[in-house]
Amino acid sequence: MDVRLPAHLEVSALIREVQASGGFGTVIHKGERDAGTILVVLVENGENMRVYERMPQLDGTRAWTPSFSEDIENKEKSSEYLNRRAAQDPDLWILELDIARGERFIGL
Repeated sequence: MDVRLPAHLEVSALIREVQASGGFGTVIHKGERDAGTILVVLVENGENMRVYERMPQLDGTRAWTPSFSEDIENKEKSSEYLNRRAAQDPDLWILELDIARGERFIGL
């Protein structure tokens, strides 16, 4: 069993770390305070959207997994995807981080 940091603390830490590095971070959808799942939307100057979510692995750990990439031809799909995920899981936190090479902030 792994000990999890409460979701609201992890979200706050990610936003502060990105802002301290010159980027911008914001909460798009607020989830369950302590045990909510976190979905991270990474962009660079508002472009090149990538979405990562921590998914349970067979060994019991949770790893960041890519779950969506923006379709340049159809940007509406991005909003639809995020709205659908928020509707599927009301405990879900959706966090947007706008900074170059954002994957480094989630350990990738």
